[in-house]
Amino acid sequence: MSKRHASKYKIDRRMGENIWGRPKSPVNRREYGPGQHGQRRKGKLSDFGVQLRAKQKLKGYYANMTEKQFRRVYAEATRMKGDTSANLIGLLERRLDAVVYRSKFVPTPFAARQFVNHGHVKVNGRRVNIPSFLVKVGDVIEVKEASKQLVIVLEAAQSGERDVPDYLEVDHNKMTAKYVRVPALTEVPYPVLMEPNLVVEYYSR
Repeated sequence: MSKRHASKYKIDRRMGENIWGRPKSPVNRREYGPGQHGQRRKGKLSDFGVQLRAKQKLKGYYANMTEKQFRRVYAEATRMKGDTSANLIGLLERRLDAVVYRSKFVPTPFAARQFVNHGHVKVNGRRVNIPSFLVKVGDVIEVKEASKQLVIVLEAAQSGERDVPDYLEVDHNKMTAKYVRVPALTEVPYPVLMEPNLVVEYYSR
């Protein structure tokens, strides 16, 4: 579904974790890294290595964002009042592609980015094709009428792989979602442990 379709499984292998919790992840079969040296025993990570890994995992989770995009989100999080790590998660979860994925309109974050790019999504009745568009509390996100019967949309909505989180109100009959509130880290349904505090430490060096 995306130009980075192949890379998502490499991310899982590199991290040694099934970061999207999908049953097809190769980590479910092989917990070592990709490539001919993937099975070598790994030494203990340095503090920098732990921080870098936390950053790469969080960045990879959101459809493998580029470093430039991710650093821009972090910079915005530092300008906001309050805890930077909480702000970072809040901003990432406000991205339109993240909301489309959380609403179960598509099966993966990669598909969500492409879905938005191709103009299948409206926000408050207006078409938005920018995946990084930040949704505000009270905004209504909907799948365009002509796209509601797409196979990918119907299959995602009926999938039992994951649930819609409480900070969204979703109606799969109408294919609409309302952004109720910005979530706390504990409310975001990550399949693996995310440590935004380590990401803050990484960029604060």
